[in-house]
Amino acid sequence: MSYIFQQAHLINPLEHLDRTGTIKVSDNGIIEAVIFGNEPLETSSLDKVIDMRGKILAPGLFDMHCHFREPGQEYKETLESGSKAAAAGGFTGVALMPNTKPVIDSPLGVAYIRHHSAKLPVDLEVIGAMTVESKGEHLAPFGKFHSYGVTAVSDDGSAIQNSQIMRLAFEYASNFDLLIIQHCEERSLTVGAVMNEGLFSTKLGLKGIPDVSEAIMLSRDLLLMHYLEQHKLHDPLRRPRYHVAHISTKAALDLVRKAKLDGLQVTCEVTPHHFTLCDEDLFHAELKGNYIMKPPLSSSENRDALLEGLADGTIDAIATDHAPHASHEKECPSDQAAFGIIGLETSLGLTITELVEKKIISMTRAIELLSVNPRNIMKLKPVLFSPGEVANFSIIDPDAQWSVTSSSLKSKSSNTPFLNRSLKGKALGIFHKGVFHESSVQ
Repeated sequence: MSYIFQQAHLINPLEHLDRTGTIKVSDNGIIEAVIFGNEPLETSSLDKVIDMRGKILAPGLFDMHCHFREPGQEYKETLESGSKAAAAGGFTGVALMPNTKPVIDSPLGVAYIRHHSAKLPVDLEVIGAMTVESKGEHLAPFGKFHSYGVTAVSDDGSAIQNSQIMRLAFEYASNFDLLIIQHCEERSLTVGAVMNEGLFSTKLGLKGIPDVSEAIMLSRDLLLMHYLEQHKLHDPLRRPRYHVAHISTKAALDLVRKAKLDGLQVTCEVTPHHFTLCDEDLFHAELKGNYIMKPPLSSSENRDALLEGLADGTIDAIATDHAPHASHEKECPSDQAAFGIIGLETSLGLTITELVEKKIISMTRAIELLSVNPRNIMKLKPVLFSPGEVANFSIIDPDAQWSVTSSSLKSKSSNTPFLNRSLKGKALGIFHKGVFHESSVQ
């Protein structure tokens, strides 16, 4: 049996492709033919035909920043439930951060994830910890990570505060071309803090996180990169690569812009909640726990700067920072709420609703941010629409109207500020690993 995706709107920025066509895929998941134009492909009774008129066929979406909680906190999310949420959101692959219990700071943890994810519908890439137990004191075994096919390391949620350790991380990672992903936070400024420091934190009587915390840590790291490139790392194959996780402020964006102009290998990502919400939304929210995350929802001015960064190309990727928590960890006083929200199932809808529909970016740019660029940043195999290539597709209805409800979520957790929000644009399914997984529009 062959799968025929009939008369689809084919969008693949990597191939500068944006036109109507039909793709035929063999029963082993390999693309057999790509035919452009509106003419339908001849089919047989054995073929499974998917009518794609009015729908987009895109290279499988990839989220480079997720937390699936397994091992250690399976009551929040498991590899299986997280994968179901990813597929429902249109993602064919995700990268998992290492801050599980225990921390993924050795190849043993990588092997565990790979063993238990082999039969899941999406690819699970493992990001190794930068330091042992993510304590920022001793580097994890980058060389062993590399030998296991790991392409990135991070102490997400706990930035390395010691500059000497961070310097060593840059030098060690560059030996194996590992990407360093940094959660930029100068923790001496954020201890005990809950939300963005400003008018609304004052009104709520909550300790605030000054937004300069992000830029201070980022500035330190960029200065180290400059120093190492000028004085230590003369081999172009051993240049450090650095990625800013969930960027949230104008000051940090300006630093990234300058670093790129200076020729540093720096990229950054933004989350849908940071380009959609601000601290005023938390102030007015009834269940404030679902608006508590790190970095915090910032000012409307910082949110507007993120929108500019998306439009002008400074921001390289959209990532969810999918962070499931049980209800008791969110339905509590704000200063006791766990940091983080889920995002896999709302990311595409928010991107289309808040960015594409408002003409901030095009649909092609959206797919670049959600699929092409994350894979490229992590040096993963690109997805191509050509005969002989492995079929890896997201099926998107850009006009689907739907509402976010807790009953429709595939994640084990429902900690999202977007409950009951109406969105436009949804994934109808994915085709990956030779199987078509359909989603339903709520």
